[in-house]
This record gives sequence, structure tokens and C-alpha cells, in this order.
Amino acid sequence: MPIAHATTPRSCRRRHYLHRYWQLPVIWLLCVVWIIISAAATATSADNFLSKQLRSTLTQANPTLYTTIGEREQATNPLEPTIRAFKFWRRVAPIVIHYKFTEGWLKVAHIDDKKKRYDTWEKLHTTHAPTGLKCILELRGLFVKIGQVMSSRADFIPRQYVDVFSELQDSVPPWETDRVKRIVKQSLMDSQGLTIEDVFESFDEVLGSASIGQVHKAKLTPEFGGETVAVKVMHPNAETRFRNDFKIFRTLCKVALPGWDPILRELEMQMMTEFDYTNEGQNLLRVGKNMAKSPYANKVKVPHPILDLCSKNLLVMEYLEGKKLATSIEEKLSSILGGDKLIARKVLKAKQQALFESKHSGNQKKGFLKDLNDIIGEINISMSVLEKAAKARKLMAMTRDARNKLSLLLDATGHQIFNDGLYNGDPHPGNILFLECGRLGLIDYGQTRSLTKHDRLALAAVVCALGRKTIDIHEITTAMNEFGFHSRDNNEENIAKFAALYFDSDAAGKRLGYATPQKYLQHLNSIDPMVEVPDPAVFVARTSFLFRGLGALLQQQLHTSQHWKKHAKIAIDAKGEDLQLYNLGMTPVADE
Repeated sequence: MPIAHATTPRSCRRRHYLHRYWQLPVIWLLCVVWIIISAAATATSADNFLSKQLRSTLTQANPTLYTTIGEREQATNPLEPTIRAFKFWRRVAPIVIHYKFTEGWLKVAHIDDKKKRYDTWEKLHTTHAPTGLKCILELRGLFVKIGQVMSSRADFIPRQYVDVFSELQDSVPPWETDRVKRIVKQSLMDSQGLTIEDVFESFDEVLGSASIGQVHKAKLTPEFGGETVAVKVMHPNAETRFRNDFKIFRTLCKVALPGWDPILRELEMQMMTEFDYTNEGQNLLRVGKNMAKSPYANKVKVPHPILDLCSKNLLVMEYLEGKKLATSIEEKLSSILGGDKLIARKVLKAKQQALFESKHSGNQKKGFLKDLNDIIGEINISMSVLEKAAKARKLMAMTRDARNKLSLLLDATGHQIFNDGLYNGDPHPGNILFLECGRLGLIDYGQTRSLTKHDRLALAAVVCALGRKTIDIHEITTAMNEFGFHSRDNNEENIAKFAALYFDSDAAGKRLGYATPQKYLQHLNSIDPMVEVPDPAVFVARTSFLFRGLGALLQQQLHTSQHWKKHAKIAIDAKGEDLQLYNLGMTPVADE
């Protein structure tokens, strides 16, 4: 949300009149564009209605015709990218225009009342968040992936979007099982010369559907071991669709999300490697072996792939019995609060928003204890002091357990980054399970990232510098430069702030009053823009952001450098003799 303007003295306002009236035609032009787009949307709706009537008639005549025609069109229709772009902008352009118009109106009208500005933006977010979800669910593809990332950042986008997009973590509408089975049959026949009956005794339950494919629970025949497995099946034409969707989203970034170009470029480069499930199978195997010999072998679990049954669009792997971490937390909270899941969900969302709106990053313990009393009081105002105290202890124990699991997740990932150089670049909440055996399940390694020795040591130097009790701006800047970060003016203080935003915390931006990291990033770029961002840094930064979003689910302001600095220091100590070879310009020093 934009920061309110200071009140302008009357004598100064005359100077702004010309500027004000110059802006008005632009605002009216945007309104006209909005009307044109809305009219186009209406025409398209009518066309869709006629198309549905035609499909209905054809389907009644031949029930198999529509599916056959639909699949053939999907495979060969050269107009699909244009159609998807039109569908996207039909929904998104009015949203962008409405936001731009509102921002312009607040400036031109000199609306200085903070409450009025806040209420205006809140109303706008509430109005457009459901439309954003409809657009994502209509187009799927890349937009589901981006929506999942956004829904895990309660401090990145407005609360209304977080709430609505959270549906994408669990319940993206799945494809029909029969349609998925046809893909599995074809894949097994082409790659192995086997029928689906040869391999699977049963193949039914949908475990989850996402942007690229969906996962089913199945049981292998005795010939293949007879175990229960998870089968990941790629949607038809997913790769082509993603490639075209990136073009659409790149245009959106130019219009409404400046500063995202380096992130989007690296995101595209990595995501386009996901369209071969044999690679993901190999990644699972490698990461699983690394974790098996790590200090976290008995605490985390990575599913083992059955490589003999994997192909480009089919991944068969060990089934992990458990619940998504966020779901497990919600259910435990619901049990403590009398079994009402709606109240539990309301409490969690309220705590996310409270942390999002906080401008302080210090100890939240006192405020949390006060909120506990308020929550329990709302549920049952006649509850005795002893009963309230008992529930408060359970709530604090649950929160402590959840935070311990988050710390374990951060430690395991830190070990993967700095020790193994191989980690999951997409650890959103839907990819983390709380297993019945008590361990954490780490799934979905489609976006596995690898780091060279130079990258690991360079990143370790940055994280160690950020993690010190006494911050040395020159040390941070030197480490950032050696990693490959370069700004226009080499403003050391600004570069150090970039480093903290990427690899530590959003707290500095909150203290300055910036509502989101995006706003803070724009502020830093306005001072001294970053002109070079090394590709390996982008996904590590994205991982750090995702963990901070998961921390918001647990009412915790995370500083990822504090969790990762021990792993970074181990990497530097173990490879210290090689530092000069990579010209990091630093020598290993004891942590302060």
C-alpha cells in the first residue's frame, strides 16, 4: 500500500495545479481502455456461450467426440498462445488499470487521510483478489506456480490475495482420472513396452494437482514390488504452455512489477528444466543419498524414485504417509480450540496479518501471549482461569513444536545449500509434509538447484557477514561484489541492504514503513539500482523468501542468515584453503 503523502501547504498547491490537470486526461484515457477491454470481455463471453452450445450438441451426438477434438486442438492449435494472452489480459488489465487509476486519483486529489487511503486500498484488494484466482484457475500453467509462491508470502502481497491464493496450495482442480490414465498407458507403452495393468494393481486417488502435473496414489503389482507409490503425471503440452505464459507474465512485470526482471529470468531458466521427470527422479535419488549421510538422516525423508518406471512425463516414487505441514498445524490448533477448524483458520490468518502489519522485528512473545488470552476469551468467555491457562500452555507447546520443525527445515536446507550444493529451489508449504513417523517429508524436487564450489563459498561469505552480531558494511559489500552483485554507484550501505533483503529478512523495510519487500526493493533501486545479479543468487534468495513466508504462517519473523550462518561457516572452514583460489578477498574468521 502506498505511503500517505504529507499535507501540502496551500501556497505550494498552486504549483501542482498544472501537474494535476495534466494527469487527468491520462486517467480518463485509462478508463476508456478499461471500458474497451470490458466490452471485449462481454463479446468473448457471448462467443464462449455459443461455443458451449455447439460442444453440447456434438457431445450428445457422440460422447467421445469432444474429448478427441479437444485434445487434438490442444496439440495443434497455433492460436493457443494468443487465446491465452487474451484471456489473461481480459481479466488482469482491468485490475492493473483500476490500481493505477486509484493511485493517480489519490495523488491528484491529495487524499492525505491515512485511514481513507488504507480503506481505499483494502476495498480494492478485496474486490480483485477473487478475480486473480479465477484467472489462475482458468489458465493454470505458470500462473498456478506464481500464485503458490505469492500465497506463501503473507508479508509480500495484501492479506486478501494471500487468503484467496492459499487455495492453490491444496486444491487446484484435478484433471479427470481417465484422462490421466491415458497418458500413463501411453508413457508406459512407449518407454517400457508395458500396459498399465502390468505395472499398477490400482491407480485412483488424486493426491494433488499443480501447475505442471498431478499426483496419484497407486499400488504396484507384485511383479514390481507391490508397494504403495505416488505417481506424478505431466499435463499434455505443459512445456509449450509455460514458455508462452512467461512471455505474458514478462509483459505484466514491465507494466506493474518493475524490478522483477532478474528474478523472472532465472525463474524461467530453472522452471523450463522441469519438463523431464527423469531428471526429477535423478534429483530425488541424489538428494536422498545426501540426506542419508547428513546429520538430519533420522529427521527428514526424501521419497525414493523407482527409476525403471520413470519417463519424460511419468515419475513413480515412494509414497510418504503424512499431512502437509500447514494442514497439520491447523488441525492441531483446531483440536486445542474445541475442534472448530474455521476458528483455527481465522486465528492463523489473523496472526499472519498481525505480523505482516508489524513494523518491528523483535521478540513477539509478549504480544503473542496477550493474543492467546484474547483468542481463548472469544471462544468461551465463561472459561475458568485454570482452563484458559491449560489451553494457553497447549497453544504455546504447539507453536514451539511448529517452530522447531521450521528450524529443522531451515537447517536441512542450509546443509543442502552449503555442504551438498544441491537443494530444492521451490520449498513452498505444499512441498513439506509432517509424516506419521515424526519426520519431515521433503517432496517435489522438480526445481532442484545446484551450486558450484565458488558459488557456495561466495554465498557463505555473504551469509556469514550478515549473521554477525556487529555488522560490517564493507565486509558485506565485498562479499556481494565477489559473488557477482554490482550496482550502478557501488553504494556500500545500499548494497548491504540488498544483501539483507535477499538473504536475511524483510525487517529493515518494515521499520522504514514499506508494506512489502517489493516496495522496499523499489526504494533501494531508486537509490542505487543493482545492475548485475548473479543467477545462482536468485533461487537462494527465493528460497529465503519462501521460508520467511512459512515463518509468517507460524507467527515468526525469520532471519534466514541466523539459521544458515553455521552451515556457511562450516563450508568456509572446510574449504578455507581454497578461498584465495576463488578470489573472495576474505579469510575465515571466528564468528562473533
